[in-house]
Amino acid sequence: MPARALEATERQFRAHLDAASDGMIVRLTLYALPDVPRSGAGQRHVSSSYSDLNELWHSHLDGLIVTGTEPKALSLQDEPYWGNLTGLLEWAEENTHSAVWSCLAAHAAVLYIDGIGRRQLRDKRFGVFDCAKVSGHPLTVAVPSRFQMPHSRWNEIPEDALVRCGYQVLTRSADAGADAFVKQRKSLFVFFQGHPEYETDTLLREYRRDVGRFLSGERPSYPSAPQGYFDESTVAVVSVFRERALSGGIAGLAASFPTALLVNKARNTWRSPAVGIYRNWLLYLRAQKEQRLRIRQRRREYQAKVITLRPPQEARARQAPGAQEILLPGDVAA
Repeated sequence: MPARALEATERQFRAHLDAASDGMIVRLTLYALPDVPRSGAGQRHVSSSYSDLNELWHSHLDGLIVTGTEPKALSLQDEPYWGNLTGLLEWAEENTHSAVWSCLAAHAAVLYIDGIGRRQLRDKRFGVFDCAKVSGHPLTVAVPSRFQMPHSRWNEIPEDALVRCGYQVLTRSADAGADAFVKQRKSLFVFFQGHPEYETDTLLREYRRDVGRFLSGERPSYPSAPQGYFDESTVAVVSVFRERALSGGIAGLAASFPTALLVNKARNTWRSPAVGIYRNWLLYLRAQKEQRLRIRQRRREYQAKVITLRPPQEARARQAPGAQEILLPGDVAA
């Protein structure tokens, strides 16, 4: 992943968590899987700004967010980072209250946990799609019954396979399939096929990147424009550029891509529900953390009672025959 893409992803999640925190203090630490292929600049950025993954294995976190990356291998199990990613899945179940698996990370997670393979699409599912809330859950409290969410992927997880394996689908799109779904394990695992964290111009930048790849010969076909993202006048602009690219004479054409015009036309219709979902996630983490602290406090209180109320061994030996001993919670009669 290029350094710019890393920095953009960091910025997106920081902004969403900051907007969703609503007075809660969120301490964010960055980690990276060492086997993910990176450019030189990307590797330098990780080395200077990210914590050592080895430190994570010996810690406990309230929550974890695992982002996606562009797949390189035909099978996720053949990706160089598969071993570390599956190790992270096992660690997250034992050491978090909840973990979010985003896009490719969601596909890898359900493959490892339940053997659910993803299905390749004929064309990239790319754009902003109408979604509906289809089941009640703490993560969807106060989220509108209908909203929009960006998606950008070449594969999908069949919803029927998820349901058979005990996943709860929270939001769904008639055109994009399962949007968000969860599975309660020791940790609450949350999965997004969409991208609630995307900024207003993220889809535009991906589209420009894919157009550039066509113009440079890296991909054989011209990419489709993102669905539901541009207004009619903007669609006309990108259509004109497409015709120029397909008519030949593409040398130097990438430099004339109308980025400035399109940025001004791009619309963000998903931020409010996206922030709402992450706010609910942070509230869930806080509630789970408070519950854990209460349980620990009760255990300390029981231990204190045992120490205070248990008669000493000598006094217990002097009890009259037939005297009754009261067992406190946690005691074992031997």
